[in-house]
Amino acid sequence: MPKMISIFVLIGVVAVGKIALASEGGVYLGELSWPEAESRLQTSPIVIIPFSAGAKEHGAHLPMNADEVVMDYLLQQAVKSQDVIVVPPILHGWFPSFRGFPGTEISDPNLFQQYVFEVARSLAKNGAQRIVFLNTGITNATGLPIAIAAREIRVQTGIPTLVISWNDLETPEVDVLVEQREGGHGDEVETSINLYLQPEKVRMALAVKDYGNRHEKSYVGYEPGLFSRDSDDPRYSESGIYGDATLATAEKGRQVLEIMTNEWLNALEGFSKAPLRKSN
Repeated sequence: MPKMISIFVLIGVVAVGKIALASEGGVYLGELSWPEAESRLQTSPIVIIPFSAGAKEHGAHLPMNADEVVMDYLLQQAVKSQDVIVVPPILHGWFPSFRGFPGTEISDPNLFQQYVFEVARSLAKNGAQRIVFLNTGITNATGLPIAIAAREIRVQTGIPTLVISWNDLETPEVDVLVEQREGGHGDEVETSINLYLQPEKVRMALAVKDYGNRHEKSYVGYEPGLFSRDSDDPRYSESGIYGDATLATAEKGRQVLEIMTNEWLNALEGFSKAPLRKSN
């Protein structure tokens, strides 16, 4: 009998330990049972819907999962340190700027927007407190349909939503680190990050400097960009990048990721306190 009691005590200690561990950090929704998910969705302050390109061109020197590995890294940092729920990621999206290159895309922005909305609505229905959309694209590209979905969720359900895009996480500190004249895709920054996260997949021998044929803009307004495969188009791009990938180093990538991670975690911490709708 004493041995049996000891076993039950040990099981109890382990169970309590697991609960304590869970309260100190986050979880991936797919790793929970449905009763655990039901309980956690109603108590965790934030649910994260991650979006990234699972296969999008980043030049000849980078793998097409270059955005996805950054998404995974940011999610890991969130789960380690904050009470969040991370749902399975959306890896196919709307990428009109890269349509001429190989990759996977939902070419209809309305379809992509509706897809994101439905994922969020299912979480709202099951008790999500606040929803964060992590967009490893930029605000004025994939961020556009995601932002519309986020607004509709806010209006239709009353649940606070937040969209965080890649460019939200790049502070002026990043500009101090880089040497390229300008950039934005498959460039010194993205190549450096991938040299740090997955160096075995980066082919620096194929890295190039390509600033394209962009003209200086002396007027206001949003002018959509394009990496065209048409040589007659003023935005023709042979390489598929914009910037100087030859200047990349793993150490720069580590420092950029540290900056982005700090911004990411600060945003989550702040949003976790966003007021909720009062219960009746």
